[in-house]
Amino acid sequence: MRLPSADLGLMAEHLAVHEGVISKLKSYYMTVNSPILKNLLEVHVNVLRSHVRVMLSLIDPYQDRAYHLDNVEKVSVKINDEEFSNQEKEITLEARSTAKFMASDNFMSALMMKNSAVKHVHFEMALQDVGLQSLYTNVLHQIHGEFTPKASDEMQVLTYKKYYHVMNE
Repeated sequence: MRLPSADLGLMAEHLAVHEGVISKLKSYYMTVNSPILKNLLEVHVNVLRSHVRVMLSLIDPYQDRAYHLDNVEKVSVKINDEEFSNQEKEITLEARSTAKFMASDNFMSALMMKNSAVKHVHFEMALQDVGLQSLYTNVLHQIHGEFTPKASDEMQVLTYKKYYHVMNE
């Protein structure tokens, strides 16, 4: 299949990012002791490798077939009295941030892509990255690795009242 130049350029950029992120995640894998975090990092690397495989297939002008991403394996993130070091908490935060960035990047790129197959695959990649982000968030909640401030009931009610009229616009 012949790709629009814009699609090829975006995928070339994505492949460079994937190369760096895979390297970073593999180095994190070697650093951590937590079996749950090791498993999650391994899944993340495998998802990114699947993205690379599909992008390379799309780039290959001599291939003309359907392109499918691998399914993300189910990961259990139930932590039973497992201790996370401060470094492991920071790695979990960074890996989640990476998944979030890649989801956003894939989604925004898909909006700009011209070829429908390339566009569709990048929307799917974005959804997989969002799924990875959720897995990291689940771990962070269990290990109390982040703080999320909550709005007061009063502020929520004021906001609700302020914009209630928009439903009837």
